[in-house]
Amino acid sequence: MSETKLREDICRFGRSLFERGLTPGSSGNISVRLDDGGWLVTPTNASLGFLDPARMSRLDATGRLVSGDAPTKEVPLHTALYQTRSAARAVVHLHSTHSVALSMLPEIDPRAALPPLTAYYVMKCAPTALVPYYRPGDPAVADAIKGLAGKYSSVLLANHGPVVCGDTLEAAVFATEELEETARLYLLLRGLNPRHLSPEQVKDLTRTFGLVLPDHSH
Repeated sequence: MSETKLREDICRFGRSLFERGLTPGSSGNISVRLDDGGWLVTPTNASLGFLDPARMSRLDATGRLVSGDAPTKEVPLHTALYQTRSAARAVVHLHSTHSVALSMLPEIDPRAALPPLTAYYVMKCAPTALVPYYRPGDPAVADAIKGLAGKYSSVLLANHGPVVCGDTLEAAVFATEELEETARLYLLLRGLNPRHLSPEQVKDLTRTFGLVLPDHSH
């Protein structure tokens, strides 16, 4: 896919996420890795609803700004996922309400922030890791994500929001949306003892769709 098309796609998906209230104001950022090892990323203080393809930050493989506006301060966050998830070609970070709320709850397991509520959550983004709070833009968050050793494609930043990667921009966006909807379900059902997918049902999904999930048996 051409760089021009990727720039347009970032703007198109960003506007869709913004218009549906999934990331307010100038929050959230999106990046796409290019064939030459560099990447495109949304600029700092930019609303995802009003992006300009020509002003997208273009970084080289070392993370140096080549053209466009200054990049988001969350570059270390994106870099950590690209470095640890070799198949990742896009990263989406939002401040979506239900995912942020989930990240604040005391009972959340850092190794699996959500139970297997639905098949599509398991297929698109399960499990989701939770990392401790770091101020936005803190390079230490990159170390926290690197500490996950590439096992997770979806991560919740405590008191901040989700960051999700995918093998395409579309896949990363769809997975982020699935995570937000599952967080919403969890909050709606909290305290009601809902029925989760059984271990056998999860195994059936992993076999059928070739999923690779972290082993939490130890």
